Amino acid sequence: MPGKFIKVAFHLISLLSLKSAQRVGRSLGAMAWRLGGRSVETTRKNLRACYPTLSKQEVEELGRKSMQETAATALEIPLMWEWPIERCLDLIKEIEGEELLRDYQQGKQGLVLLAPHHGNWELAGLFFASRYKMAALYSPPNQPGLEDYIKTARSRTGSELVPTDRKGIVRLFSILREGGVVGILPDQTPRREGGEFAPFFGIPTITMTLASKLIQKTGAKAIVTYAQRLPGGKGFKMVLREAEPSLSSKDLTESLTALNRSVEKCIAEVPEQYQWEYKRFRRTAPGEKPVY
Repeated sequence: MPGKFIKVAFHLISLLSLKSAQRVGRSLGAMAWRLGGRSVETTRKNLRACYPTLSKQEVEELGRKSMQETAATALEIPLMWEWPIERCLDLIKEIEGEELLRDYQQGKQGLVLLAPHHGNWELAGLFFASRYKMAALYSPPNQPGLEDYIKTARSRTGSELVPTDRKGIVRLFSILREGGVVGILPDQTPRREGGEFAPFFGIPTITMTLASKLIQKTGAKAIVTYAQRLPGGKGFKMVLREAEPSLSSKDLTESLTALNRSVEKCIAEVPEQYQWEYKRFRRTAPGEKPVY
């Protein structure tokens, strides 16, 4: 029943225009911030930890904006899943850093797309999957009845959804060696065996090792990307940034530090559009004070 209800709700939300969906989302986000709760407290703690020099007022202002932008993203997702591909892609009004893609196209190496929880990551996935043979890791949803719906929505451009198991990881290596494209969420907390601590905003943070290993072992190029929300419901700017060079280092700690630094630089461009509501520091390094 929950899965069926969500699908009906997503269909109804998809009848909205982008501007209306964003307006509703931001209104809900502002209301959620006023009411408080777990997400609000997580946002505050994340911002205090990552930006220790901000005043209390600055933390509150950035936190409120973040909650609004995260809620806007949530209201945009039904549009990304229900609208025709062409209509979604028409929302992209500008591409910044497109020359990085031309560099990739001229070579034979694979491409690892690092797409953090920044801006609208669903649109970023659609954009690249519409251009390239692409694969992305996929974890089944907790809600029963939603898996087929999500897989259909995300793979309708031909993107291959790869399970988060050993067989799936092997498939990612194969795709990169063939010169294909692999999408990774670099700021997602990995399973215990799939991560090591590396600094993120100066805080020792459990960081996935998969992206580093994919790049090291296949020689793939790495690009950080996000779809930046433009003001006034006017659409999005697709932003592409070259990852830190030491991401390809054979020293894993150095590589993971570069991975997190690459994400930090993108966040710095529009910090309010990062999903600060996510518990990025849920696991604490030995000897460190817990963030939460």
